[in-house]
Amino acid sequence: MSFTTSNGNQVYDDTTSMTAGSQGPVLMQDVHLLDKLAHFNRERIPERVVHAKGAGAHGYFEVTHDITKLTKARFLSEIGKRTPIFARFSRVAGESGAADSDRDPRGFAVKFYTEEGNWDMVGNNTPVFFLRDSIKFPDFIHTQKRNPQTHLKDPNMFWDFLSLTPESIHQVTILFSNRGTPDGYRHMNGYFSHTLQLVNEAGERCYVKWHFKTCQGIRNLKASEATRLAGEDPDYATRDLFDAIERGEHPSWLVKIQVMPLSDVPNYRWNPLDVTKVWPHKDYPLQPVGRMVLDRNPTNYFAEVEQAAFAPSNMVSGIEPTADRMLQGRILSYHDAHLYRLGVNYKQLPINQTKSPVKTYQQDGAGCYEIKKGPNYAPNSLEESSKTSQPIGCPFSTNAVYSKEVKGELLNHGPPGRYIEPIKDDDFVQAGDLFRMLPEDEKADLISNIAGFLGKATQDIQHRMVALFEKADPAYGKGVKEEIAKCS
Repeated sequence: MSFTTSNGNQVYDDTTSMTAGSQGPVLMQDVHLLDKLAHFNRERIPERVVHAKGAGAHGYFEVTHDITKLTKARFLSEIGKRTPIFARFSRVAGESGAADSDRDPRGFAVKFYTEEGNWDMVGNNTPVFFLRDSIKFPDFIHTQKRNPQTHLKDPNMFWDFLSLTPESIHQVTILFSNRGTPDGYRHMNGYFSHTLQLVNEAGERCYVKWHFKTCQGIRNLKASEATRLAGEDPDYATRDLFDAIERGEHPSWLVKIQVMPLSDVPNYRWNPLDVTKVWPHKDYPLQPVGRMVLDRNPTNYFAEVEQAAFAPSNMVSGIEPTADRMLQGRILSYHDAHLYRLGVNYKQLPINQTKSPVKTYQQDGAGCYEIKKGPNYAPNSLEESSKTSQPIGCPFSTNAVYSKEVKGELLNHGPPGRYIEPIKDDDFVQAGDLFRMLPEDEKADLISNIAGFLGKATQDIQHRMVALFEKADPAYGKGVKEEIAKCS
């Protein structure tokens, strides 16, 4: 096929502009030149506010264990069933040009292309998060970015916020351990972190947490090695994932769940919807579900990885949200971010399309390339499907589930309002337990990593943060305080 313009017209020379004679000026009628330059100026789209830099791959999820007693989700209906997926791993706070090995949580998002629409598992490589309420999220991310005056990373912003947010200390302890610098994307686990509900055919519910356990083994980087890689190979994790798949070394993860009966919820020590807490495995052991395999690299990074849009609001029958305050905020904000970044028709992009039929009355808008027939409103008298209604209590529909859940919240807890969530236990026990579990050399690394970063903040912020570490474990706080003193 000969080279053409974007309009399909043949171009005989794509290396020379059209001019008025051999030495004359470039002509405005060279529409191919103008189109090429105009497109070039518009090649980039807004960078993600979070998870800006990432890598992705295609693969599949295969059911290995029967959990139909827990959920009616059809992609989980039988052992051996495979569902195509697309996974994206990312830095959370880093910009698109940031080094892959910098200390940061890692995004772990998986799009399941099921026969009932897409289910997006949008998680991280840590089982907890810094916050339990999404209203704090914009402020938290601001502290991870650049100072609005100096445009420099600011340790005072970072530690000031955390020292005033005690619930963050569990995640801070993970972040500043060697788990904060994973050795690429293949050697880390993934977690949805939030509590979801599974619903079976009988309408029975249970709370669950999803875990993706790497089959390659956990590998983390020491701070010195992470720093070396940031300078020598800032795209280390992206390269490692791509090259491994190209070599035929297809990375895989075992997919497991923790299951909590709803009868346990009222008397459990931790609030099971608090994303700053884990459910200890001794209380709720991991149960196997399946495995995820990545076996095909993207053909075009921009079209597939950059335009991939994951949203926790994308759920299928048999998997439902809970009243987790961070999850509820994400249900709104992720979809809204995609509307801004990719446009109102982002779900028509091939990487985001479902493999199942879509029937809506949404039409038009920028970037629309679906040609729809029929009316664009409902109810209407032209299509039978628009006349049917589904009362609450019928088989799954998103509206029915939300209406039922909100109604239940009103009956049990009073009217909606800005209530301060009651804390069932302090925020320091699990962070202290984690600290005491670490081997002595990893404790030393944790303390050294924190002190090296916290030592750049002002002393009043340092004192507040050390006080929080001391509440987790006196030795934890003492070690950080002494290490800062040595470095100053």
